[in-house]
Amino acid sequence: MSRPEHPRVAAVSSLLAEAGVAGQVLELTGSARTAAEAAGELGVPIGAIANSLLFDVDGAPLLVLTSGAHRVDVAKVAALLGVRAVRPASADSVRRHTGQPIGGVAPIGHPEPIGTLVDVELARHDRVWAAAGHPHAVFPTSYEELLRLTGGTAAEVGEGPQVRPETVEAR
Repeated sequence: MSRPEHPRVAAVSSLLAEAGVAGQVLELTGSARTAAEAAGELGVPIGAIANSLLFDVDGAPLLVLTSGAHRVDVAKVAALLGVRAVRPASADSVRRHTGQPIGGVAPIGHPEPIGTLVDVELARHDRVWAAAGHPHAVFPTSYEELLRLTGGTAAEVGEGPQVRPETVEAR
């Protein structure tokens, strides 16, 4: 008997279907809370994992979808946006603005639209994997599709890959 689909995962799955996304949500047996965990579970390069990171920009949320092989440079993002500071959002803020838990934040399905930057590093991969509303659920997509789904802006959010892009062994 399979476990029932989590309500947030079901909501994200429906939104993806409505948007015409061909890839199906995959519920993993292990966690995808971090890019390394997701890459290991999927047997893909860590750079093909789209981390969903929420930041606070003068009290407003900003979602940055960044490659798992890339670290967001908050000073660079602040300069790009023309603001003084960009700070990581608190766990409470993440839950309030996305309706989803840290480690499972999907690029879509939030209570209100969130301005989004999509890391150009993700374009290096034909297929990228993003969270689907829960730390055990992901879906395959492409860089172009992430831009379309989120209405996001392509952006260089850091300085080159921070980890080697080789494939992580599947567990």
